[in-house]
Amino acid sequence: MPKPEQPAHTGSGAFFERRYWVDVQHARQPAAELLDHIESHLPDFSPDLLAEFKKSKGAAHSLRVGDEFGVKILGPWNGDVRVTDIGPDYFELATLESHPEAGRICFSLKPHATLPDTLRFEIHSKARSRDGLVAFTYDTLGFGKKVQQQTWETFCQRVSDYCGGLQLGPVQVETIRQDESGTEITHDA
Repeated sequence: MPKPEQPAHTGSGAFFERRYWVDVQHARQPAAELLDHIESHLPDFSPDLLAEFKKSKGAAHSLRVGDEFGVKILGPWNGDVRVTDIGPDYFELATLESHPEAGRICFSLKPHATLPDTLRFEIHSKARSRDGLVAFTYDTLGFGKKVQQQTWETFCQRVSDYCGGLQLGPVQVETIRQDESGTEITHDA
């Protein structure tokens, strides 16, 4: 029987909406071809020491809805994710029961809204900690937050490197923290 998803409303502590993005001009391939490669080689873009992805369900070198990955995360918690949606310019993963977070994360590669011949790769997550202990370690102590931020910044940098072309500035990070009622507490950019 497949593990159930762990949606954000089942978690504990504050809700976090995070965006990590990088812009690349003059990529060596069209966005669709680049995204197909990222989907087919997802573990290659994540830093193994921080978050090692291993496919546990689904064919190698492809990505389909229902595929699953085990994620070995630096620290005492590992978790699983499932592919829940794939579109022409994005794919989405949901955390499964026992993952340290409860929520979803979307990876997209699209033409930049205003700059010609420029692509934006973005990772956008909406999640909260699975329980009070994870919330304490992640948010109060800050350890989990640092590991997660480094993981996704490295992922974005590796995508930029693979795209070729000119990277327009460093990887950008934005975090919106909300309380349990959905009221914004902090907004860091």
